[in-house]
Amino acid sequence: MLKQIEGSRGVAEAVALSRPEVICAYPISPQTHIVEALSTLVKSGELAPCEFVNVESEFAAMSVAIGASAAGARAYTATASQGLLYMAEPLFNASGLGLPIVMTVANRAIGAPINIWNDHSDSMSQRDSGWIQLYAETNQEALDLHIQAFRIAEELSLPVMVCMDGFVLTHAVERVDVPAQEQVDAFLPPYEPRQVLDPEDPISIGAMVGPDAFTEVRYLAHDKQMQALDLIPAVAADFAAAFGRDSGGLVRPYRCDDAETVVVALGSVLGTIKDTVDELRDEGMSIGVLGLTSFRPFPLDAVRTALAGAQRVVVLERALAVGIGGIVAANVRMALSGISLHGYTVIAGLGGRAITKASLTRLFHEAVADKLEPLTFLDLDRDLVERELRRTRTTRRSGPAAENLLRDLGTRVG
Repeated sequence: MLKQIEGSRGVAEAVALSRPEVICAYPISPQTHIVEALSTLVKSGELAPCEFVNVESEFAAMSVAIGASAAGARAYTATASQGLLYMAEPLFNASGLGLPIVMTVANRAIGAPINIWNDHSDSMSQRDSGWIQLYAETNQEALDLHIQAFRIAEELSLPVMVCMDGFVLTHAVERVDVPAQEQVDAFLPPYEPRQVLDPEDPISIGAMVGPDAFTEVRYLAHDKQMQALDLIPAVAADFAAAFGRDSGGLVRPYRCDDAETVVVALGSVLGTIKDTVDELRDEGMSIGVLGLTSFRPFPLDAVRTALAGAQRVVVLERALAVGIGGIVAANVRMALSGISLHGYTVIAGLGGRAITKASLTRLFHEAVADKLEPLTFLDLDRDLVERELRRTRTTRRSGPAAENLLRDLGTRVG
């Protein structure tokens, strides 16, 4: 059924159609509308049997999800930003225990300074936590990925986080195709846990493991992620056959076949990049886009195949590894080991800064002319930065940098 609804509502309906039995969440923008909608569905009886657990923190939300999943229930939660960091300890426990929890991450910057707008700093900080990470480009894909995520999680017995850009997608009203319950039921079988706490067959989950077996335990977790490289595209193909649209998978090439320059990115910015690429193609520039849907596991072979014919690669990412630069770019470089080409890392859109077609057009022209620095910060105000650097060189007690920058911009006084 076609509906004109907010992205958060679309995700809530997709989760509800997947028949979760326990939902637990602590509200933090910009994921709040998702769990608010789900709580309403539970309270009204439309989503039943399902228990909505009000918890006192994000740490508790993930802890409840772990307990519910270990007891044999299909479990779901959602979070963002500092909330994801607060649940970091149980996040590792969920994956280490092999529990198929599905979680939405409504991507948002992390502080300090405080920022509630979108970038990928939160989920990227947890990229090695053992969770599968899938990134949505549109609200339709966010809806579809949640349905696929439950099936992927439960076939592998691994947790999956579906990442969607906060506010950009979560609060945008778009037309989405919401499937019928019988369609989802046919695609997603009832939850049959691979491991469960059963009083009739008691076992221990999470027992201490010493040096004699810990490496093997971690290897098995890695092996499951490698299995996901086959399962994710297989589930996406089944989804396309069942629902009549392509969604998900590992990577999504766009005009890459004959492209000399390929831009690699993930999330909602792909739409703006594709529009820019279309205009540059009309001008005769040989350029394409490679969208990453799966970041964990990272699809080394698929990325290498998609980029094998390119002369240069521009990795545009909405997170910064302070002290080194790109996060996504480091993974792309692994995929391209042994292939000689020009590679550029571009940090863009941090803290919700707009990524415009005008800026991208300038950027891509510089890339094609091989005039980019290896690490570039899109639309960086260098004068503003230099003023603060001069302050720190001349005055030991120069004050908080963030407040100084705001005063220089004229957005804060005092």
